[in-house]
Amino acid sequence: MAGPTGTIITTTTTIMVTAITIMTEARYRLMTWLSPAYPVGAFSYSHGLEYAVEAGLAADCASLSDWIEDCLRHGAGRSDAIIVAHAWRAEDAGARAELAELALALQPARERLLETEAQGAAFQLVTSAVWPAEPIDAAPLPYPVAVGVAARAHAIPLDETLQAYLWAFAANLVSAGVRLVPLGQTDGQRAQATLMPAILDVAREAETADLDDIGGCAFRAEIAAMRHETQHVRLFRS
Repeated sequence: MAGPTGTIITTTTTIMVTAITIMTEARYRLMTWLSPAYPVGAFSYSHGLEYAVEAGLAADCASLSDWIEDCLRHGAGRSDAIIVAHAWRAEDAGARAELAELALALQPARERLLETEAQGAAFQLVTSAVWPAEPIDAAPLPYPVAVGVAARAHAIPLDETLQAYLWAFAANLVSAGVRLVPLGQTDGQRAQATLMPAILDVAREAETADLDDIGGCAFRAEIAAMRHETQHVRLFRS
């Protein structure tokens, strides 16, 4: 009894340790990819927030949080998350190409198009060099499609991918707001904490949403992105 039981316990422990190791490696990749330090140039883009600050639409911690929450729930945050989910499930190059076309078509302004194209290209370039896996280095993909494809290729769970993607989306806008309003670092962290429920809600919704569910009504954010193109003094590319 002792021998077989001991063997079973040892085997079970080995399986658990292996599973934990795989999950830890997956999370490490995900946190690395969506870290502000990952060289996709996210710090260069404000998603139209620079114009919103100049127009007085985001002037303090509360209004900045409200602006970003609207982008998450009703704008590009939600749409991108749905595309990430479908890219994660995409089985072939044709499906990925269709998603890429849709992701590009959803951009309401020239600079927002640049934002998703440039970040996607940079993400693929770095990820294929450091974390190679087919089909990460395939045809150029918009940012949300590239992230979804890479997460699937490295067996990173979809729910964690969506939460991390939306966290990075919000964190980049908070960081831009801290510099533009300007806000103190503590208020920046307050804004990030305030956005957590929206991030979790949108991630849960996106996990099971159809492409037909994509749609938004963050009109001021879209108009801000358009007006940013002709803004006289600018720090950001979008």
